[in-house]
Amino acid sequence: MDAGQGKKRVLILSEGFGAGHTQAAYALAVSLEKRCTTIETRVLELGSFLHPTIAPWIIQAYKKTLTTNPKLYGRLYRSQYKKSLNPLTQLALHRIFYAQTAEIIQNWAPQAIVCTHPFPSVVVSRLKRAGLAIPLCTVITDYDVHGTWVSREVNKYMVSTEDVKNKLLGRGIPAAQVEITGIPVHPSFRVAHDKAIIRQQFQLAAMPTVLVMGGGWGLIGGDSLSEHLVAWRDRVQFIFCLGNNAKILAKLSADERYQHPNIRLLGFTPDIDKLMEVSDLLVTKPGGMTCSEGLAKSIPMLFYDPIPGQEEENVHYFTEKGFGEPIRSADTISNWLSMLVSRYTDVQARRVWNYRQRMNTPSADCSEVILQVMG
Repeated sequence: MDAGQGKKRVLILSEGFGAGHTQAAYALAVSLEKRCTTIETRVLELGSFLHPTIAPWIIQAYKKTLTTNPKLYGRLYRSQYKKSLNPLTQLALHRIFYAQTAEIIQNWAPQAIVCTHPFPSVVVSRLKRAGLAIPLCTVITDYDVHGTWVSREVNKYMVSTEDVKNKLLGRGIPAAQVEITGIPVHPSFRVAHDKAIIRQQFQLAAMPTVLVMGGGWGLIGGDSLSEHLVAWRDRVQFIFCLGNNAKILAKLSADERYQHPNIRLLGFTPDIDKLMEVSDLLVTKPGGMTCSEGLAKSIPMLFYDPIPGQEEENVHYFTEKGFGEPIRSADTISNWLSMLVSRYTDVQARRVWNYRQRMNTPSADCSEVILQVMG
C-alpha cells in the first residue's frame, strides 16, 4: 500500500479477540484522518493478517472458553493480573505469530504505531528493544489494566479513567507517559441524529424503546433475561442486536414470542450509534467499547453476564459513576421497564444527568495525543 505523497502514516494494530479492540482501532483511524488531512492510517488485526488460517481457530477457542467456562478465564485473568508477559511467552508470540511484523513496519514505514490490543503492543515493544525507533502508543480498551498491557517501551499510554492511570503509575510507568483520553469511539457517536428518520429507517414506533446488545459475537444472556424483557413487549419496544451470531438470530426469529410488532431482531449493523440515539435504555454485556459508546450517547445502561476480569471492572466503574447498574435479578429489569412505561420523564432526566456528568469529566483527545507524539 503506497502512502499519499507528503502524508504521515499511522499503523494501528489490533486483534480479533472480541470486536471492541478493532472497533477502537477504526474509530481512532477515522478520528485521526478527520483531524488532520495529512495523516494516512492503516488498521490491521495483526494475527489474522499474518496467519489467516490459524488465527480464526485460536479466536474460536478463546470464544468457547469465555462462553463455556468463564470462571476458568477469570482465574487465569486474576492469576496473571500484575504480571507482564514473561520473556519466553513474548518470544513464542514473536516466533510463531508475529515474526513478519518488522517487515510490515519496514514496508509501510509509519511515523507512529498505535496498538489497541496487548499482544501487538508486546510485539512492537520487543522490536523497539531491538532498535525500532518509531513511537509506540497503546490504547487500553477497558476500564482496568491487566499486566499484559504494561511495557516500558510504550511511549504513550491512552487510558479510560484516572483510576487506570493510577494503576499504571503504581506499576512504575512515568506520569508523563499516560494520558486520560477515554476509549476512542467513532465520531458518529458524538453526533445527534434525527430520531424520526431513524424510526422510519428501522420501522420503529415512537414509544419507550430498549436496545439489547450482545457484543460483536451476539452473546445474549440466558433465556430468562430475554423472557423477562419480552414479557413487556405490548408496552415497550425492543431492538435486539445479535452481531454476527446467526444461530441466535435464527432461533429468536423462529420463536413466536419475538414475532411481535414491537420487536426488531437485527444481525450485525453499522448503525449502533443511531439505535442508541433512538433508544431509552441499553441492556448489554459490559464490554469496554460498548460501554464507551453508550457513555458517548449518555444512554442509561443495564449490564448482564460480565466476563470475570475486565468486564467485571467495567461494571464496577459504570455503576460507581452512576451511568448504569448490573442486572442482579428480574426486579432490576422490572423496575426499569416500569419506569419507562409510567415515569418516562424520569428516564429522560437520567439521560440528561449522564450527559452532564460525561461533559464534566476532563480528558485529552486520542488523536491529538498521537499527533503530539509524532511531532
